[in-house]
Amino acid sequence: MGISIKNADEIARMRVAGRLAAEVLEMITPYVEPGVSTGELDRICHDYIVNVQGAIPAPLNYNGFPKSICTSVNHVICHGIPSDGKILKAGDIINIDVTVIKDGFHGDTSKMFCVGETPDHARRLIRVTQECLYKGIELVKPGATLGDIGHVIQTHAEANHYSVVREYCGHGIGRIFHEDPQVLHYGKPKTGCVVVEGMTFTIEPMLNAGSRFTKLSKKDGWTVTTKDRRLSAQWEHTLAVTRDGCEVLTLRSDEQFPQ
Repeated sequence: MGISIKNADEIARMRVAGRLAAEVLEMITPYVEPGVSTGELDRICHDYIVNVQGAIPAPLNYNGFPKSICTSVNHVICHGIPSDGKILKAGDIINIDVTVIKDGFHGDTSKMFCVGETPDHARRLIRVTQECLYKGIELVKPGATLGDIGHVIQTHAEANHYSVVREYCGHGIGRIFHEDPQVLHYGKPKTGCVVVEGMTFTIEPMLNAGSRFTKLSKKDGWTVTTKDRRLSAQWEHTLAVTRDGCEVLTLRSDEQFPQ
């Protein structure tokens, strides 16, 4: 397919889509509490995206995915399907992954939430995973390589005794939900695709408390869990590469990441 380099107008449209995606995560935050079902969270997000934002929830019917957001709880790594039967309880951790389409462009982001009182070890996993995302973002600028980004994420994760999921990765994004390049969260410095101004892609590290190995549900064909059923965490942002760095298109108001 080749890597799509975006012009200023296209990045401006992606900025709008990214802001909307971030606003969905901000909107849903007070609803993430013990007793709510992931199905209810999906309905709230769907209604907000469609009726308030006038946008389209990208996951809905994407390659057959049945819901408007992904809700990945505890040992679910990614692509968890919201369900009325999945009730959140105190101590759970959940990743909510939101992608909206506005005026033909995608904004893709995810955030970890703690449900009620959550154990310290789970909070630590969440914190280190977010640190991995930020360390990756800090390296994004023209002339860097995707291997540089993967390496810093892998190094920080493993220094904290976590493993990095390898089967799922970040991706180019724009008019198309998933486009080139693939953005791996492990690797070696000075290898892989060279970053250039106008590239737009996601970084979305998935860290496991135990081994890196994954298991795809045969039942629904989507839900990915840790093979050892230990906890997993993920954070995601959509970025646009600028002349001397990058812009985080999905930055939330609760983040202080330098622009």
